[in-house]
Amino acid sequence: MLTASPTTPLTLAANLTELWSPRVIGSLDDNYIKVAKVRGELVWHSHDGQDELFFVLQGRLRLRLPDREVELAAGELFVVPKGVPHLPIADEECLLMLIEQKATAHTGEVVTAQTRSIEEQLR
Repeated sequence: MLTASPTTPLTLAANLTELWSPRVIGSLDDNYIKVAKVRGELVWHSHDGQDELFFVLQGRLRLRLPDREVELAAGELFVVPKGVPHLPIADEECLLMLIEQKATAHTGEVVTAQTRSIEEQLR
């Protein structure tokens, strides 16, 4: 977990080298605070017992949901309710901050080459 010296989530996300590979930067009670650098699509997935907060630090993110699509710009956030399938999409590079329960699996029950374990997210 990155806690050695104060820095901004934007700087931490910008310094990531892998896409769709969140990094834990802190914890708050039973939640992890993460940053990620994304581009393209992740995968349709859901988190049956957990909400997921997306906060755009830089760029634009689309969240495709079964009944609509949500577009977020820098400074905007959206909470995907527990159990709702969603597909995160970034047409251009986008930097995110995420808040998720510690038990939240990166891509829910779906496992792809992009899926990261919590151990990988804590490195």
